[in-house]
Amino acid sequence: MRDLKAARVPESNTRWLRLRVMLMGGFFLSLLALAFGRAVYLQVYEQDKLRGLAQDQYVRQIEIPARRGDIFDRRGTPLAQSVEVDSIWVDPSMLPDVKKGARSLAKALKLNGGDTEDLQARLQRAKRFAWVKRQARPQEVEAVKALGLPGMGFTKEPKRFYPQRELAAQVVGVVGTDGRGLEGLELAFDDELSGQNSRLSGFRDAKGRKLLVQGTLDPIEREGAAVTLTLDRHLQYVSEKALYRAVEDAKAVAGMVVVLDPKTGELLALASSPGFNPNTPEALQREAIRNRAALDTFEPGSTMKSFVVAAALEEKVLKTDDVFFCENGAWKIGRYTINDTHSYGWLAPKAILQLSSNICSAKVAQVLGREKLVAYYHAFGFAERTGLALPGEGKGVIPFPKAEVSLATQSFGQGMTATAVQLASAYGALANDGVLMRPYLISKVVDPDGVVLLENRPTEVRRVVSSKVARQVVGMLESVVTKEGTAPKAAMEEYRVAGKTGTAQKADPVARGYSDKRIASFVGMVPADNPRAVILVVVDEPKTDVYGGLVAAPAFKEIATAAMAHLAVPPSRPLAPEVAVAPVVSPVAAKAPVPPKPAPARPMVAEQEGAGEGTVRVPDVQGQVGREAVVKLLAAALEPQLLGSGRVVSQTPAAGALVEKGARVTLELATRP
Repeated sequence: MRDLKAARVPESNTRWLRLRVMLMGGFFLSLLALAFGRAVYLQVYEQDKLRGLAQDQYVRQIEIPARRGDIFDRRGTPLAQSVEVDSIWVDPSMLPDVKKGARSLAKALKLNGGDTEDLQARLQRAKRFAWVKRQARPQEVEAVKALGLPGMGFTKEPKRFYPQRELAAQVVGVVGTDGRGLEGLELAFDDELSGQNSRLSGFRDAKGRKLLVQGTLDPIEREGAAVTLTLDRHLQYVSEKALYRAVEDAKAVAGMVVVLDPKTGELLALASSPGFNPNTPEALQREAIRNRAALDTFEPGSTMKSFVVAAALEEKVLKTDDVFFCENGAWKIGRYTINDTHSYGWLAPKAILQLSSNICSAKVAQVLGREKLVAYYHAFGFAERTGLALPGEGKGVIPFPKAEVSLATQSFGQGMTATAVQLASAYGALANDGVLMRPYLISKVVDPDGVVLLENRPTEVRRVVSSKVARQVVGMLESVVTKEGTAPKAAMEEYRVAGKTGTAQKADPVARGYSDKRIASFVGMVPADNPRAVILVVVDEPKTDVYGGLVAAPAFKEIATAAMAHLAVPPSRPLAPEVAVAPVVSPVAAKAPVPPKPAPARPMVAEQEGAGEGTVRVPDVQGQVGREAVVKLLAAALEPQLLGSGRVVSQTPAAGALVEKGARVTLELATRP
């Protein structure tokens, strides 16, 4: 009993032990409560933030760029497309030596000194990602892969490709390396063409490589809309070829061409010189990118005289048999003198246009009056944008001519400005029996699922002059291309042509007057009896000759010849009969003449031997002129497509081939010396 009593723990010690246990329990319980509270806080209040931090370590949102929509001509020929190419990137943190790696990459990509330094600086600034080269060529990708450097990556990006190269480059425009439009229709319809970029979730492995977990999206879901133009590839090619030759022959600085369907307002060709290749953006020059035909304004010169005469006839202040005294070539108005290129006496309206008299045109404007002159200029569409949807389209100005000399100069196109499209459209009104049609370049815009976002149709703006007056003026303009007129070089053998020349002085913005530089132009309608095309050619600052009839008219004729054949327009003039050459006959043969056998008539329709129902054999049109070949192919129920002008040098499919009715036969034409 004594031992048990001795083994008892004092009461004070027991209380202290219980206190320590409670304190320790409370301490750990507090820690547990704190941990629990922290867990609740992190799981409830910091949930989104922590999830983002976790995903940032192993999950990546991968942006899949949309495929940019295509641009087509009126017949479906692609003018701009997008292709998938490789872009090269690198994780600089994985390179053993950044400077050495940058030099190796620069050598593989064949970069110059400045680009090498730029690449090295980018790699040194970046931590985990840096572009090496975007939209690289296949050989560059292979060269980089051969280096075997760690941290290299390759990703597919859409790159804009222009299969027709320089063709209609100023109209179509260009895009930057980021896929955004910079000029032309690429800029104007950037939102529609771009489509919507897609984002996919993916994991990142230990080496930083991206792994898709959702698979790829339907390509249609990330594709932009397609844009179809009114331009015709063949007429665009012919126009650019003729314009480049005219600019080169005249040693000019620039030029422009507009081909317009006057009945619909469709722009069939819109060419500017100098040109450029949008596939090589590194070599682009600002001056070459500009679409001069739609953006640039200039003083149109004597081409405006047609509208002065038309307005005066419409207002009945002028009759076709009225005559005006042309002051023998010089007419003083106050302290100014209006001059003609030649000395003329009395001229009727037809002769005023044929000989392009400045003085008599000014006198017609005086009869018409200031208000009416400006009103008719506006009615023909000048000083208002045509709405082609091209960024920066020119508007032009028509100041009210308060002074007598201003009225005179505006009557022959000085002291006012216009664009080439406005001028061609105004002549389209004369060619369309006095009705102005809205010129348009965009036929339709269609998204990938077939929904039409935009569609343009022929739209009548207003009637400017009566049908009678329009035909009277067009008839007068036919005299311009005669030997006595200012543009005999624009005359065509098979088609009646009506047109007008223009030779305008260029304003000097520094001296606030006119310089010795000129703008030469010719605008024509063909065939004159039923115009199918209005063609305007403008040559800026020609140096060999300065007159539109010498510089621009030959280019008009070249374009018009190809256009009439391509559009299958029947001749408006009968062809001159071929003169039969009598064969040389020997005296012996002459004593006993043998009547020749009549030659079998040449069939207009291809022979059908061996052809089944709905098929035809392609006729042989080698060596024939374009018009004859077109007639023969149409008679054979085939669709002709002409490339070039002159006579047929090759045809596809070949002569004798069995094809379906309505099949297209491509003819390559050339002018043989």
